[in-house]
Amino acid sequence: MELSIIELFLNASFVVKAVIVFLILASIISWMIIFERWLYVKRINLEFLDFDTRFWSDDGLEALLATSREEGHNPVGAEYIFQVGYLDYKRLSKEKLTEDIIMESVHRNMRVALSKEQTLLEKNLPFLATVASVSPYIGLFGTVWGIMNSFQSIAISRNTSLAIVAPGIAEALFATALGLLAAIPAVVAYNKFNNDSKKYSEKLENFSKRFLTII
Repeated sequence: MELSIIELFLNASFVVKAVIVFLILASIISWMIIFERWLYVKRINLEFLDFDTRFWSDDGLEALLATSREEGHNPVGAEYIFQVGYLDYKRLSKEKLTEDIIMESVHRNMRVALSKEQTLLEKNLPFLATVASVSPYIGLFGTVWGIMNSFQSIAISRNTSLAIVAPGIAEALFATALGLLAAIPAVVAYNKFNNDSKKYSEKLENFSKRFLTII
């Protein structure tokens, strides 16, 4: 007699059911985060290329600042760092301050802006890391619990037939499979987005250095 996945779930113990539900929810949330992060990384890289092209054009810094401060426009990445740095530079240049003090303030504020962009870039990545590391163990817990139930069935029925223990073993292995199903995409996505974060952060740091050199 073949057992469907639904039958395995319905016939499982409360603990194994809880494990299965938890792993399915973790997998669904992970895929939602993966899709959202993929769109976000793609968008910010395109916006970085667009702003970098405009930055090195002949439009001038004032025109770039005016564009970045337009109503409804939300600057991100290099454009946001530029806006923060250039506004601070213009404000301090009107005061009687030394060049060193001005540049130190601009550099400090740009570092804060860079840190904010890095935080946005790494949003929800800790959740993926947690799912990647914890899900196999949770699945293993469900497996152990299911096998324990199978041995209890043998003890109660005093029958060592495979038909007696097969459902319990099947639900136990199903929990293990779900644990891996949740963990593998999460760890692959985490490594990819973590690598993307480092590359993008390097782009922002290089832009910050070039912009400081210009002003």
